[in-house]
Amino acid sequence: MTERDEALLTRARALEQAIGEIGTTLDETTTCRELASLLARHLHGSVTVDLLDEPGGPIRRVALAGAAGAGVGGRALTAATGVGRAATRSDRATGADVVPAAGTGADRAPSLAVPLAVRGGRPMGTVIVRRSGPGFSADEVAVLQHVSRLAARHLGHARRLAATEDTALHLQRALVAEPGRPHPNLEVAGSYLPAGPRALVGGDWFETVRLHYGRSLLVVGDVMGHGLDAAVDMNAYRAALREVASTDLPPHRVLRHLDSVVAEDDARRPATCLLVQVDPSRGTATFANAGHLPPAVFGADGSAELVDLPVGPPLGTGVGGYEPTTRPLTPGETLLIFTDGLVERRGEDIDMSLARLAALRLPADCGPERVVEEVLRRLDAHHAEDDVAVLAARVRIRPGP
Repeated sequence: MTERDEALLTRARALEQAIGEIGTTLDETTTCRELASLLARHLHGSVTVDLLDEPGGPIRRVALAGAAGAGVGGRALTAATGVGRAATRSDRATGADVVPAAGTGADRAPSLAVPLAVRGGRPMGTVIVRRSGPGFSADEVAVLQHVSRLAARHLGHARRLAATEDTALHLQRALVAEPGRPHPNLEVAGSYLPAGPRALVGGDWFETVRLHYGRSLLVVGDVMGHGLDAAVDMNAYRAALREVASTDLPPHRVLRHLDSVVAEDDARRPATCLLVQVDPSRGTATFANAGHLPPAVFGADGSAELVDLPVGPPLGTGVGGYEPTTRPLTPGETLLIFTDGLVERRGEDIDMSLARLAALRLPADCGPERVVEEVLRRLDAHHAEDDVAVLAARVRIRPGP
């Protein structure tokens, strides 16, 4: 095998390893560290990777690999001297967007800088390689260029996914953060928690609807699935619910109507839903359940009790069969309705999960806001594996004459 054949084989092996080792996660820092580690091994030098979060913004150093003392400084290149030069100048010998990296004083070792960018794309950062000894061959420069482009493509995918997730999260928050206002005779508080900072949003939601004669309809639901499609379907459910609720039907008939409407649309995902019609003047709450978990009621002493309800099928099946249940709701009690993400834990029976909620003992005379805060904290809902939507309500005590 000739020396040229060996160089080409080494180059091919490096590119093959890059495909398997770079971009194993959607985390930018991990991808950059994988890039630096591979280049340090194959180019026998020190490698730094600097990222640019936005065009014209500051550069931050995210990865460093290779032998210590090979001329790697702790300062990230600026956009003007690093990314800009590497992105605009071309190495005539190789045709690659590679330029010598800046060095001063004793830092005169062979060095190269290449932009983190796909062909024709905007640079997302700079890769800098320095080493002592001979300069870089054309094959080594080609490895640097192609591997950096591969990493840039993974970074681009990760950033587009992050942007999509952010859009979905903002959409979900806009849809659930401001439910309709109930009558003044009812205190309410709600919260929505996505499943992690980068998680796709689900179809969880809560809602309050004003009815005639001082009554309010409380709603919590969960569309099956995640992502923008689930959020869009959730919004459709909410819109249909508001329209049906305005006819002042009892809760079980509202569910029956929603079920028939959704069953006619094959594009809609099924959803679980719990409705509670609260009548403060009578001190009652009437429930109807479509495949949802039961609500809890916290007494004035802070103890919790699960409300035993008949459970109908999820919305969208077209089966119907929803039954109403009415129980007293006194001014000292706080009603809590929620989605399954609040209590469910991986590998745990749902009855055990619900028992953990029922075993909570909150401070006496907690209002809705305090109940929501305490329940979320004590059940560690901020680290739940699924989205969490919670709505609490209490009949407001009328002032005496």
